[in-house]
Amino acid sequence: MSLRPQVLLAWSGGKDSAWTLHALRQRGEVEVVALLTTLTREYGRASMQGVRREVLRAQADAAGLPLLEAEIPSACANADYDAAMARALGEAAARWPGLRTAAFGDLFLEDIRAYRAQRCAAAGWELLTPLFGADTARLAREMLAGGLRAGLCCVDTRQLDARHAGRDFDAALLDELPPGCDPCGENGEFHTCVRAGPMFSRPLPLLRGETVLREERFAYTDYALSAAA
Repeated sequence: MSLRPQVLLAWSGGKDSAWTLHALRQRGEVEVVALLTTLTREYGRASMQGVRREVLRAQADAAGLPLLEAEIPSACANADYDAAMARALGEAAARWPGLRTAAFGDLFLEDIRAYRAQRCAAAGWELLTPLFGADTARLAREMLAGGLRAGLCCVDTRQLDARHAGRDFDAALLDELPPGCDPCGENGEFHTCVRAGPMFSRPLPLLRGETVLREERFAYTDYALSAAA
């Protein structure tokens, strides 16, 4: 049995949570025992990224970890999210006695990190953000060099042109991002869906579907598992 501290990792299906898993495993100081994702009750998708439940489950399987699912309403107030997370943390603590640390892939937004720390503390948990403070331009290139492969599944068209929705997260995209757009999309410019990387035992056969505009702002591109998978 491992004597390392156990960690529950928040999982969106995107590059930052995936790279957080890779970073934690590389450092070897803690043991990630499970992934936790929040899904919209009505659609069964990751709340901001729009990643399908079956894709999230396939990612977790490729990562060799169980996936805990917390459901929230699509029109989610902070109180709804807080309650869902508190229930999920309670269930995780009951399943893994001694588990009291939650990791997130936050990069530099201090207010978001402080909010997570406050909510974790209220539930008797500690917060771990191993990528926080990283140079996001360097981090984005490091992800690509390390073998991470992902597609843009959501673009905020108020910050980035909708034509980028569905594109691969690659060097060409990074070269074309406009000034002021964070290379990792940390300000919400874009979100990604990961299909391959060093955190997975195998690449996922994802098919890119149509792109639709929602709320007259967010361009969502659907990614689904190949029927042959």
